[in-house]
Amino acid sequence: MATAKKWVYFFGNKKAEGRAEQKNLLGGKGSNLHEMTRLGIPVPAGFTITTEACIYYTNNKKQYPQGMWKQVEDALAKLEKAMGASFGDPNNPLLVSVRSGARVSMPGMMDTVLNLGLNETSLKGLIAKTQNERFAYDSYRRFIQMFSDVVMGIEKPVFERIIEAKKHEKKVKLDTELTAQDLKDLVELFKRVFKEKTGKDFPQEPKEQLRYAINAVFGSWDNPRAVTYRRLNKIPGDWGTAVNVQAMAYGNMGENSGTGVAFTRDPGTGEKRFFGEYLINAQGEDVVAGVRTPMPIAELKRQMPKIYAELEGIYKRLEKHYRDMQDIEFTIQEGKLYMLQCRVGKRTAAAAVKIAVDLTKEKLISKEEAVLRVSPGQLDQLLHPRVDPTAHPQKIAKGLPASPGAAVGKVVFTAAEAEEMAGKGERVVLVRLETSPEDIGGMHAAQGILTARGGMTSHAAVVARGMGKPCVAGSNDITVYEEHGYFFAKDLKIQRGEYITLDGSTGEVLLGEAKLIQPELSGDFATLMTWADKCRKIGVRANADTPTDAKVTRQFGGEGIGLCRTEHMFFEGDRIEAVREMILAADLDGRRRALAKLLPMQKEDFKGILGIMGNLPVTIRTLDPPLHEFLPKTEEDMRDVSQKTGVPIDRIKAKVDSMHEFNPMLGFRGCRLGLEYPEITEMQAQAIFEAACELRKEGKNPFPEVMIPLVGTLAEFQLQKDIVERVAKETMKKYGVKVKYMIGTMIEIPRACIVAGEIASQAEFFSFGTNDLTQTVLALSRDDAGKFLPGYVDRKIYKEDPFVSIDQEGVGEMMKMGVERGRKVRKDLELGICGEHGGDPASVIFCHQIGLDYVSCSPYRIPVAKLAAAHANLKGKVKVKEMGEK
Repeated sequence: MATAKKWVYFFGNKKAEGRAEQKNLLGGKGSNLHEMTRLGIPVPAGFTITTEACIYYTNNKKQYPQGMWKQVEDALAKLEKAMGASFGDPNNPLLVSVRSGARVSMPGMMDTVLNLGLNETSLKGLIAKTQNERFAYDSYRRFIQMFSDVVMGIEKPVFERIIEAKKHEKKVKLDTELTAQDLKDLVELFKRVFKEKTGKDFPQEPKEQLRYAINAVFGSWDNPRAVTYRRLNKIPGDWGTAVNVQAMAYGNMGENSGTGVAFTRDPGTGEKRFFGEYLINAQGEDVVAGVRTPMPIAELKRQMPKIYAELEGIYKRLEKHYRDMQDIEFTIQEGKLYMLQCRVGKRTAAAAVKIAVDLTKEKLISKEEAVLRVSPGQLDQLLHPRVDPTAHPQKIAKGLPASPGAAVGKVVFTAAEAEEMAGKGERVVLVRLETSPEDIGGMHAAQGILTARGGMTSHAAVVARGMGKPCVAGSNDITVYEEHGYFFAKDLKIQRGEYITLDGSTGEVLLGEAKLIQPELSGDFATLMTWADKCRKIGVRANADTPTDAKVTRQFGGEGIGLCRTEHMFFEGDRIEAVREMILAADLDGRRRALAKLLPMQKEDFKGILGIMGNLPVTIRTLDPPLHEFLPKTEEDMRDVSQKTGVPIDRIKAKVDSMHEFNPMLGFRGCRLGLEYPEITEMQAQAIFEAACELRKEGKNPFPEVMIPLVGTLAEFQLQKDIVERVAKETMKKYGVKVKYMIGTMIEIPRACIVAGEIASQAEFFSFGTNDLTQTVLALSRDDAGKFLPGYVDRKIYKEDPFVSIDQEGVGEMMKMGVERGRKVRKDLELGICGEHGGDPASVIFCHQIGLDYVSCSPYRIPVAKLAAAHANLKGKVKVKEMGEK
């Protein structure tokens, strides 16, 4: 006969049916209660209902799986025996807590009910047993309040107002100053509210109360705050929560009782010190809810020295056993200590790094485990300024957290204003409806960028991340009136010159000058990154367009430049005039004259970048954006260009009109420009190889990789490659030197993935341009999709925003095809990625899995990518020791 499926696991009297390794089944809280019981640590007895029961309940119209309730009743009987008390007994009542517990910590997201089992009969038994009428009524009013909120959905403020009214009536400030009679009055008032709100009397049958509470905890897995928390922390919705039913330990029995929450190390800094708070004569929710101001844990040593010594011994034992910083909850009941919870403690990025390094030095974990202990996504906190969490500035708008970090500055509305004011030493924030390539100078001058339109991979977002500038993009809360010099944040009018603060990590816009905390890259950070470098296989390069970017790349340990966008250089200073002259030229000679002006400027740029990068590879993309982006947009700008170039304004207008495209992203750009105007590719190749040859003559070893964009056919690539190779040979012959170089292509349209084998016959490297590949595979405009993509993610149409994390089932499959077909033809084909995804930890792991040689990201995300690459290589290889294993 088959054994019935086990839905309920008991723990008590130093014996437990579960273990720490069963957190997927018993939840983090439940598995640790079982483990602490096995260790002989004082834990009130109880039982855990599995996460599988929750999943069944959720998927089967809120019905329990067969046999579960019988197992609950059997476990309840064991609990009664262990505690020497009975559920609902009029003389010696057993009271329990009912708590949630998912496999990962979700603090405060799900529900808890305390003091369950109290009714009019057992209340009398509790008074008789404890000889403490005040305690009994305090427990009963708490139970009614929590049950009403958690189970029946009656809002907490209804009860809080009644308590405040009673305190006002009695002229007291604290809950603890209310008498037994006062609490008795509150119980009657609470029961009256319950009946008014539900139409029923407060339930008196303890098992009925328990069933209600279990249902509420199961249901809380899908409450709005839990769903939001899961989405933000990428926790799957089908994990479910366990339910822990545990005998109550009372911290509210008088001055020899109390409750507290503590961490075995400082969760803010990682310092090795016992960190926490406690309250005397209180229950657990009082500490968390802030009902009273708790005392620092160090005070407990003076107030209850024996209890503190016991607690100190337990926390040190738990940290050594679990080999990580622990978050613990405890209750003191009439001088006896009980542990109610231990779990891996939440911590800041700085603390995570310090704790990982310190635990390694203490020989509790290996270097590889230390690397795995720090989440790559957390590192952003360490690499950028952030808003001081102790400050509370007014939040006036919300947008997309497009580029991390915080920035403070005066509002300006044009790039020219930004450059002018920044030139005078003022801090500015550039506020735009949306940015364009012409804004590059102002974006560089600004502390941060705020746009009303655009998504996570809009022009503003991509450029800001590359520059390491905070950016809040696509804020539907703001309306920009550039011509009038103000914008509205909802109903609030913000004038030019007023200070605002941007938090690019959260997407919040704050009024005024918020206090910022500057990043500190400590010795522990450098130590961890050294370990991470030894653990990874995939290389990490940076997207860098200027010598300044190249310096930052070297500072952060980048192993080359994976994308240097030449068009960004065209917007600087008087270069834009030469570019416009080239576009407006009537014939080839006119274009060549204009390009001759650009040649020395481009050469100096490339020489600066190649020189800084030494012998590391620098992938330079030939001109990619459509030419109309460089032309003037307004009548005033057209007149200005006409005066500078001598080209009649009518001809300028005609040129602008002729170059208009309905869908520029799929239009005349990339290699198509070089095929129509080969002289552009010639000039850029000449600038690259003259720069490289000059460096070579200076004794340096530059390594340019020339990348042709938007290739979809072998013929397109071959025609452009022929030009680059010819110019390279001519230039090296002219200088009398040899330069190591490669010619390859950007894979950013589906056809290139399909014919990757053909292209690889001539291309020496592929770099996946995943921004455009995502757009072309999914038929999404990254600038417009922000209006509906968040809804797609919320409704699980896409697991993640595909412009933030690679869509592995769609775009990822195209990438795999490109890798397999390319490498089949050319075994040594160098493969990389240079889209924004190069700095996304999940995408880095995917790139490692499909066999890319490197990822390229913003210089400021190099440490994030390196740590993610180390995780990708270590996961599945490193044996993480089990709890207590030596």
